[in-house]
Amino acid sequence: MIQISQELLKPFASKYIWWKTPEEAVSMPGRVIAQVMNIGDYADVQALAAQVGDAVLRDVLMHAEAGQFNERSWAYWHYHLGLSSVDHVPPLPVRKFS
Repeated sequence: MIQISQELLKPFASKYIWWKTPEEAVSMPGRVIAQVMNIGDYADVQALAAQVGDAVLRDVLMHAEAGQFNERSWAYWHYHLGLSSVDHVPPLPVRKFS
């Protein structure tokens, strides 16, 4: 479970989780962080990374749910955070039905 200040995430939540109130969105900090990692603009990604650190970003990536990342962001963050080699990026998470 990610422990990040909800106040720190509210500006990101209001911009990137527009379908919920910021208060609702920050109750799931990993979702807010994943959304910024996936579709955030350069300034927001840099600000988020500086505020939460690489360990949190790795945790979000390693526990990502299906649909949270597109292929481009998925590959970028794996390379950037040292979680994959140049010739191998793990597959995107997929939904599993029982």
